[in-house]
Amino acid sequence: MNLIPSASLVKQSLSSHSWLGLMVGALMYLVCLSGTLAVFYPELERWEQPQIQEVQDYDPAALERAYHELVASGVEVTEHMYISLPSPEAPRASISSEQEGWFINPDGSRGERVNHDWTHLLINLHLYLHLPESFGMYIVSALGAILCGLIVSGLIAHPRIFKDAFVLRLGGSKRLEQADIHNRLSVWSSPFQLMIAITGAYFGFAQMMALVFAGIYTNGDTLKLFEQVYGEEPKLEQTLTPIALSKAIQQTRAMAPGTTPLYVTIEEAGKPDQFMLVGTQLPDRLIYVEQYRFDTAGNFIDKIGYSDGPPGRQIVFSTYRIHFGHFGGFGVKVLYFILGLAMSVVSVTGFNIWLAKRKRRDFLNTAWAGLVWGTVPALALSAIALVLLGIPGTLVFWIVIAIAGAVAHRWKDETLAKRRLQIAGAVTIAALVVGYIVKFGSAAFTPIPLGVNASMLVAAATLLMMGMKRTAPALTSLREPDPAAAE
Repeated sequence: MNLIPSASLVKQSLSSHSWLGLMVGALMYLVCLSGTLAVFYPELERWEQPQIQEVQDYDPAALERAYHELVASGVEVTEHMYISLPSPEAPRASISSEQEGWFINPDGSRGERVNHDWTHLLINLHLYLHLPESFGMYIVSALGAILCGLIVSGLIAHPRIFKDAFVLRLGGSKRLEQADIHNRLSVWSSPFQLMIAITGAYFGFAQMMALVFAGIYTNGDTLKLFEQVYGEEPKLEQTLTPIALSKAIQQTRAMAPGTTPLYVTIEEAGKPDQFMLVGTQLPDRLIYVEQYRFDTAGNFIDKIGYSDGPPGRQIVFSTYRIHFGHFGGFGVKVLYFILGLAMSVVSVTGFNIWLAKRKRRDFLNTAWAGLVWGTVPALALSAIALVLLGIPGTLVFWIVIAIAGAVAHRWKDETLAKRRLQIAGAVTIAALVVGYIVKFGSAAFTPIPLGVNASMLVAAATLLMMGMKRTAPALTSLREPDPAAAE
């Protein structure tokens, strides 16, 4: 059987690959870059508030007392109340409603407000592109589905892509250089990209898929379908008394030794049918948590069964850790970061190839340079706004992106714009680190903040060296051979 695709199929695949890439290039870049950074969101949350006292050992009774005191203080009790428990990845406790949260000191007293606004800006960019959540999630999930198409069409469009897996022609033809970088990174990271694409598409389309599966399996009853996946809510008849949080945590530890309780969620808080969900993480499993349910008095109700229930349920609750690389320790996060950067580069070089093929230069050339390299100072300045100055950062981010595109167009040279924006990125990152040290003092030199700041300074130095490096003018690439033909 001949497994080599025909010339017509290669041509059609190349055309579809190009058009798909052009449609989503800019959005894909923003989603990939923000997702790459968001892999380290637990570390970034700790970096944002370095002065919080961190402990891994805690007294459940102190947390129970803190919760009751918080409710008695008049804080609005929302339908869901959340208690985050100290863990190795996030060794700090907090209690939150759906609107606000506070850290809890080891003695059970209430600490300062939880404020992870810049990390949430980054996550919101990755999940929703800063659009309304219900709409933005569908857009980002559609990008995941399109990425699946890009991967498949890209592999078919380049029949020699694996044969040329080690070919990298740098320093010559601009288009050949970009094509080689694009194709080589695509080959070596294609399994990772496909995994990210599939899990990313799932997050947003789960609701749509539920409508389809409900029609097949539960006569259109989506509530019944969700109960089969997430577990049916318990029907409780109980007197509304203060919750026995400590008892629930201690029982979970006894029933699931060797696991790490991560959180307690109080469902239907303040109502007679309220109950507690204790989420505990199992070692060496991809599921995010197993959940144990308790009534208000701390009596055990049941276990949901994410760890040993139906295979479909286990798969559903493994997608989060697979997508964000939160398994296997810090080394896996670093690997996800490297592969995520590769995905970002693939997004950029794909668009660069199309620009280089054109017989003209116009606004798109400079605007693209402004977006790609303006995103770095935009992220740094949004962090300065939120972390150092306490002012809204989302608007700052998009204003800087717009300014970067405008000034890049005014310079009328994408190579010059690239270099200047790289230097601007280096300067703004360095300013962020300096301002951070000034604001937080000795807390900036504790392990996690020190690691984040050192990484930022490495990024700033790299950008500065790239910006200072002289490159050939962009005009020299207009009449170079077609990289597709070279493949």
